Amino acid sequence: MGWRRISRGLKGEAIPLAGRIMAIADVYDALISKRVYKDSMTHEEALEIMKQSRGNHFDPYILDVFLEIETEFYRVAQTYHD
Repeated sequence: MGWRRISRGLKGEAIPLAGRIMAIADVYDALISKRVYKDSMTHEEALEIMKQSRGNHFDPYILDVFLEIETEFYRVAQTYHD
C-alpha cells in the first residue's frame, strides 16, 4: 500500500514527483523536530524509521536518492534548527 496507496485518485508513480519528494522531506523534518506532543529524534533514528518505510510509505527510488545525500539534509536541518 503506502506510496502506492490512493492519494487524491493517484497512486504509485502517478503521484507527481514533487509530491513524492516532499513526502520524504516532510517526514524527515517531522521526525527530527521537537513538537509539543513528542521529543525530537536523532538524524540516525529518523533514517532508520524511514528505511523501514521504503516501498511502503515512500517511493523506493526517491528514498534511495535521499539516503545518498542524507548528510546534506542533516547539515541544512542543523543550520536552520529552531
